[in-house]
Amino acid sequence: MKRRRRQQEKGAPKWMVTFSDMMTLILVFFILLFSMSVVDAQKFRAISESFQQRQVFEFFPSAIEFENPSEEFGEEFPNPFDEGGYSEEGSNTDEVDMDELLEEVQEFLEVNEMNDVISATRDDRGVVLVLQERTLFETAEAELLNSAEPFLEKVGTLLSAIPNMVKVEGHTDSRPISNFRYPSNWELSGARASSVIRYLVETNDLDPKRFIATGYGDTRPVVPNTTVENLQLNRRVVIVISDPTYSEEDAF
Repeated sequence: MKRRRRQQEKGAPKWMVTFSDMMTLILVFFILLFSMSVVDAQKFRAISESFQQRQVFEFFPSAIEFENPSEEFGEEFPNPFDEGGYSEEGSNTDEVDMDELLEEVQEFLEVNEMNDVISATRDDRGVVLVLQERTLFETAEAELLNSAEPFLEKVGTLLSAIPNMVKVEGHTDSRPISNFRYPSNWELSGARASSVIRYLVETNDLDPKRFIATGYGDTRPVVPNTTVENLQLNRRVVIVISDPTYSEEDAF
């Protein structure tokens, strides 16, 4: 008997369906690319005008000519780069003579009978006020004594009258400390400087951005740590009313 021949399926091969789908997707992809490459002139002009209203193109030359929006609204905006406008030196142009400031500080301390607790000197950094530990804190503590508040309020009054930056330094003697709150003299000295700044700022409504707190531990003694009196002198808080011309980089 003769075998029956398989009937061939009519129509295109099955792989043509997949091929057609792929070609359709490629066509759609190129149509999208073309549509995104066409710039809408009206939208572009609207975006340009919105930038003009923010004064971006008024001060700097542009390759595209635009109408000045300030003329449309009848307003003229000052150029911040004109003379008398922006200054790289900052807004505080008044410089305080540090020698005169020292005289005023010393007079202030004398009038307020504070010479026994605060000494004022002058060095490259500015006017330096030194407060001994015994007038501010208990031994190995960073919480201000109640008796320290009256003259710290007067120091705040003094600082509120001048614009200078203020650096508050904490110093300790060479005796080691190690407890839960202060593992070393670094933490103790930094905490004391922060306590003084916090009281000055909160009590006298001073700008906290003017202040810097630094803890030096026992690394900067004024006298050798050899006697009880010397140890006491090294335990201190220093308030530096900074000279604007002084740079901290000069100290290193």
